[in-house]
Amino acid sequence: MNKDHLLDNIKRIHFIGIGGSGMCPLAEILHSEGYELTGSDANEGETLDRIRSYGIPVFMGHKAENIEGAELIVYTAAVKKDNPELVAAQKKNIPAIERSVMLGIVTRRYNRSIAIAGTHGKTSTTAMLSQLLIGAGFDPSAIIGGKLPFLGGNSYVGHSDIIVCEACEYVDTFLELNPFISVITNVDADHLDYFKTLDNIKKSFNKFCHLTTGLIVYNGDDENILDVIEDVTIPTITFGFRKTNDYYAANLRDIKGAYKTFDLMHKGEKLCEIDLMVPGRHNIYNALAAATTAHYLGATAEQIAENLGKFTGVHRRFEILGAPRGITVADDFAHHPTELTATLSSAMEMGFRKVWAVFQPHTFSRTALLLDDFAKALSIPDVAIISEILPVRETNTYNIYNTDLGAKVEGSVCIDTFEDITKYIVEHAQEDDLVITLGGGNVYMCANMILKALKTEDEA
Repeated sequence: MNKDHLLDNIKRIHFIGIGGSGMCPLAEILHSEGYELTGSDANEGETLDRIRSYGIPVFMGHKAENIEGAELIVYTAAVKKDNPELVAAQKKNIPAIERSVMLGIVTRRYNRSIAIAGTHGKTSTTAMLSQLLIGAGFDPSAIIGGKLPFLGGNSYVGHSDIIVCEACEYVDTFLELNPFISVITNVDADHLDYFKTLDNIKKSFNKFCHLTTGLIVYNGDDENILDVIEDVTIPTITFGFRKTNDYYAANLRDIKGAYKTFDLMHKGEKLCEIDLMVPGRHNIYNALAAATTAHYLGATAEQIAENLGKFTGVHRRFEILGAPRGITVADDFAHHPTELTATLSSAMEMGFRKVWAVFQPHTFSRTALLLDDFAKALSIPDVAIISEILPVRETNTYNIYNTDLGAKVEGSVCIDTFEDITKYIVEHAQEDDLVITLGGGNVYMCANMILKALKTEDEA
């Protein structure tokens, strides 16, 4: 049976892990289409509050009886095979599909589905394009991997035939999609625990391109992408800094620190001037990707400039949390050397007295396989503080520790726990310093601990 027909003759759907950032948007869209939903999750949070506000029942904890009455089960990739709800579904012969499969089914219901792919910048680019199109009146639906302040969440249910979503390459989940437009920000060596080699990553992105039906928008400055799109026959549009691209950035000027103004050029002619409120060269690339796609869809130069100029970032993307005691505390999702390099280079351009980078390595495999690249990136800030490695889904078969990374970064400090890192920062950071926590795990908790400790000291 064609997977796309799973939604044809059913009414009730149950989501296992409904609070997940990828699950909540799908639930919102299906709810808006009239499906009756239930969900379960292990942890309370803002996302569940949002889900409940629609009148969707949410069960805390996973029990077989939670799926009562469901005709289809959707589960997150984090759900284990012995989950009692998944087991109950199998016993009752209720079809169960992983989130990425449902994403493919949902997005194929839109004539103009836009999938943002790439090793880095997916969330920021998806957020920029979503905000731009909503602000310009296109009324798209959107599924974003991070919280967008403009929306107060990570999703939007529109009423047009456009949907914007992230297309994640990990374990080839993006191969469940058939987008009308694919946007590729970059292709880099990551998730090597799964892909093993950069060549395998390129092959997966090539398959993704061949699943695209209408147009590919890609970073023409990225040599790896040029390999990926070599045999693509559908139309393509390029963006970047080189003048050979269809759309390119020219005449870059500093506004303040790492914030930039640039001219958006199209085939040699200036379309508009864009003032970015998010730092770094990598965000210029993200803005170019969003602007190129929006212009293709019919957005005017004025709409592009106005709405990109209002974009203030995404949760956990160089997010400024506060500045108690005159010490700016920020948090960022960067967990790959390329992302760290971009974020920390931006931080060093912003005029702070000293930049303290608190990095939580994410997975043993990534740390071991990219050790020298991590060391190079962590040599950028004034001081790098390295916490213990977050295992995520792995055991330490690589025999790798944070001290192995620290040994390669001059002047770095290896401190295992968030409590001890907080104490160290409070004792050593001074006014006009930036403390930025970085990592794909729960290091944001450390940022909040530092913020609270500095505020407490400031009030004392």
